[in-house]
Amino acid sequence: MNAHPNPNPTATSGTATHALVAGGGIGGLAAALSLARRGHRVTVLERADAFAEIGAGIQLAPNAFHALDRLGVGRAVRERAVFVAELRFMDGVTGETVVTAPLTERYRRRFAGPYAVVHRADLYEPLLSACRAADGIELVTGAAVRSYAQQPSGVAVSTADGRTFTGDLLVGADGIRSAVRAQLVGDGAPRVCGHTIYRSVIPIGKVPEELRWNAVTLWAGPRWHFVHYVIGGGKYLNLAATLDDGAREPVAGRPAPRDLVHERFRELRGPARRLLHLGEEWREWVLCDRDPVDVWTDGRVTLLGDAAHPMLQYAAQGACQSLEDAVVLGELLGDATAGDVPARLEKYNAERRERTARTQLLAREMGERLYHPAGEAARARNAMLRSQSEDDLYAHMAWLHGARPFWEETA
Repeated sequence: MNAHPNPNPTATSGTATHALVAGGGIGGLAAALSLARRGHRVTVLERADAFAEIGAGIQLAPNAFHALDRLGVGRAVRERAVFVAELRFMDGVTGETVVTAPLTERYRRRFAGPYAVVHRADLYEPLLSACRAADGIELVTGAAVRSYAQQPSGVAVSTADGRTFTGDLLVGADGIRSAVRAQLVGDGAPRVCGHTIYRSVIPIGKVPEELRWNAVTLWAGPRWHFVHYVIGGGKYLNLAATLDDGAREPVAGRPAPRDLVHERFRELRGPARRLLHLGEEWREWVLCDRDPVDVWTDGRVTLLGDAAHPMLQYAAQGACQSLEDAVVLGELLGDATAGDVPARLEKYNAERRERTARTQLLAREMGERLYHPAGEAARARNAMLRSQSEDDLYAHMAWLHGARPFWEETA
């Protein structure tokens, strides 16, 4: 891997660019911070009326912390995180423990960082605070990007309310239904994968002491699985129950009755069932992703995060890959002038496409082949997982969780 220009994250240049970022989510703020730390001016265009993050828990592997450290917010996220001791895979029908992957000292030495779980806000707020404190970042609300027009020396962006913003480049970080992607790639609506997920977050005080496991625990059953882990610095338990029900209409955050959730996961047994029944104020989503594409850059416009490579949750890498994108983009544009932008964006695309496509396809495979088999296929899966040693499990994780060679550590 070739060294990127200007690895010093505090370097500035008298010929720094002005970047427009569509979308003020995790990926968009990370991109803004990465670029600003290298002396570039950034305007973040957020469609909502405020910068805020909704949602529940997410998992952060060491590769996410490598990126967060590079962005200067690793310590702030660590202060809010829950560092889990293991990943635990259970048979949701029999209640048996199939395999566990320890995440303690040996894992941390192997991958040069911890594995943690956080509430989405506990990742988002440190990024937002750092952007607000940074020189050269302008945060604009109520600015839904509608389209862009490339010019020989820049790009003009039109928003839904009739405003126009100009800059040297545009980063589309506006999510799975990205308006920037619609114009750049033109591949239509996201793929509805046919899985419905139900989420609930409950105060830890409602959870019996014996069920407050310091683990990310997954219970696998025929065409369903159930995940739970502690978030919010230990104050809450995050519950996520997923059903392969063939859903074909996108749904995002719709309230779901408790009785419906209980009925749809009636096969759950033992501790998993007890935890499911503690859930309140359930909401449902129908999961979507897209097929990988080789090209998500055109001239002075590029994509990042879910706009570039949306993936299912099953590899727990969506936020991690967005953070990686942001770091690589910032490093590649480190000393760029306006004239350098198209070539640097092509390099960014080339650096990221193989890794992110592999992660997208891994997430699909995990949902289809690992979490949801029944009968003999489930028994074969269990036997395969039980045969894996700790070293085997770490070897499977290494390409995804390990430090990236294009990150040059700072002093």
